[in-house]
Amino acid sequence: MKIVIAIDSFKGSLSTNAAAAAIREGALAAVPTAEVYTSPLADGGEGTAEAVTAALGGETVSVSVRDPLGRLISATYGFVAESKTAVMEMAAAAGLPLLSPEERCPMAASTYGVGQMIVHAMEKGARRFLLGIGGSATNDGGLGMLKALGFSFFDKDGALIGEGAGALSNLHTISRKNAHPLLKECEFLVACDVQNPLCGENGCSAVFAPQKGARPETIAQMDEWLAAYAEKTKALFPSADPNLPGSGAAGGLGFALRSYLNAQLVPGVSLVLSFTRLAAQIKDADLVITGEGRLDGQSVMGKAPIGVAKLAKEFCKPVVAFCGCVGKEAAACNAHGIDAYFPILQAPCTLAEAMDKENAYANLRATAEQAIRLFLIHHP
Repeated sequence: MKIVIAIDSFKGSLSTNAAAAAIREGALAAVPTAEVYTSPLADGGEGTAEAVTAALGGETVSVSVRDPLGRLISATYGFVAESKTAVMEMAAAAGLPLLSPEERCPMAASTYGVGQMIVHAMEKGARRFLLGIGGSATNDGGLGMLKALGFSFFDKDGALIGEGAGALSNLHTISRKNAHPLLKECEFLVACDVQNPLCGENGCSAVFAPQKGARPETIAQMDEWLAAYAEKTKALFPSADPNLPGSGAAGGLGFALRSYLNAQLVPGVSLVLSFTRLAAQIKDADLVITGEGRLDGQSVMGKAPIGVAKLAKEFCKPVVAFCGCVGKEAAACNAHGIDAYFPILQAPCTLAEAMDKENAYANLRATAEQAIRLFLIHHP
């Protein structure tokens, strides 16, 4: 019997690797002779770099960069020397979790550290980039990242402008004269599930900036400044289009990556699955196991477990999912390839107890064992 496990992290509790290990133990307790294959999983957000780097046998690299407010921090990314591939999450340098609630301010927050990571990887030899752009603290249109990559942004007096969305209010001229020369040799693949345009009522300022700390009176201003930035970008790169789906991702970072670096934006889970080559393992599996911390109606909107389930159904394989909890409309997952799902709690407890790593590991292991024993009744 072959069991394939590709499960997303239980955020705040179990990493994708830890969750897979727990299920593996449960599977072998139920079927000691089983062949169990585990694959890291993510959908472009938290855990993407870890999952893909592990799947490709790469190394983790640390680099000193600026956080969203310009403080030095240590960020990590994955590097696969054989294929010259760097695997990054923008949140490692410019993510919302790097700031306290009181510090959140998209008018000042910058993506400069993201550009520093890219430069470091290019100079290490990377020419292919996989970049997850979920969880940003910024709304600067990628201004900071581009500055770190050598693009120049001037005000009407010819002085360089500052950082954050607020700096765009002073933008007059853009120059690519000093852009890093290695960029011409690089390919950028961006894991992005956000479909929002750069500006307007569905743009990044209106939809995402409030959760990043934006005050109501600044949202319209930021939207205007981003629109003007897009027009100046289009003068430099005629194919730039702020209305393309994903342009508003990560506070406009999607627009900058596509316009300035010719990046390709693709669904996060699809990109991760292509790198981990999961299909090759699923095609001769007897059972596919997936899941994440919470399954609900939103899970069908491009989340990792549904990506795994759809892939499994291409080979007509049964799919079971495990989760920490279920929300409203979780049953929608059954119509999208997950044949059955199981919350893992074994007894009433507090949220803190449920998310305790040791408890979560034991609960997931026990639930996996019992679910697989049930599967064996019908598939001896």
